[in-house]
Amino acid sequence: MLNGIFDQITEMTGLSLALSFGASLLCGIIIAAVHRLGTRRYSRNLIITIAILPIVVQSLIMMVNGSIGTGIAVAGVFSLVRFRSVPGNARDICAIFMAMAAGLAVGAGYLFYAVVFTVTVSVIMLIAEKLLPENREKDLRRLKITVPEDMEFTGAFDDIFEKYLSYSELDSVKTTHMGTMYELVYLIQIKDMAKEKEMIDAIRCRNGNLPICSSHQNDGIETL
Repeated sequence: MLNGIFDQITEMTGLSLALSFGASLLCGIIIAAVHRLGTRRYSRNLIITIAILPIVVQSLIMMVNGSIGTGIAVAGVFSLVRFRSVPGNARDICAIFMAMAAGLAVGAGYLFYAVVFTVTVSVIMLIAEKLLPENREKDLRRLKITVPEDMEFTGAFDDIFEKYLSYSELDSVKTTHMGTMYELVYLIQIKDMAKEKEMIDAIRCRNGNLPICSSHQNDGIETL
């Protein structure tokens, strides 16, 4: 099963090339579809990249296969590229590694193994999504409250939080506006979203009508 299709041929043929690209594209589409189904917020560009990444990796492996000089040349070209990207979460990185692994397998000639690997891992991921409970952090919001420097903020909003929130935790404190104010960042879970404005109005009366921001929790915390 693990014998590569290129072990029996001495040169690349149209059929072997078509099979390789077809297997890579199939693996990429499966991985991209599973990644898309398992996340609420996704990047369109990332989904497209995951779908075509196995073809790119497969092409590189086929070019450097058995050629030390070509391998060194490709490594030198990639060493000149400086990659820049926003921080990804653990699921994004896992999908990228899966796509690269599938491309490596196809490039080495193990088409059947690449497809079996992709389908098996994808099924495991889908089952894990169904069996594991939903992470509570997905329901958390980030509340930023600006207070004047002369205000004792410890416990200043406890009564308001107890009324409107089912969970609250002070995540960070930092100075702002040249040290004349403090910015408090809380992780919160609101009991009733319909009363969010009422809660903010109560906080405004307490912090002197300074800026308040309520937003979704950042997904970037799920890093490897």
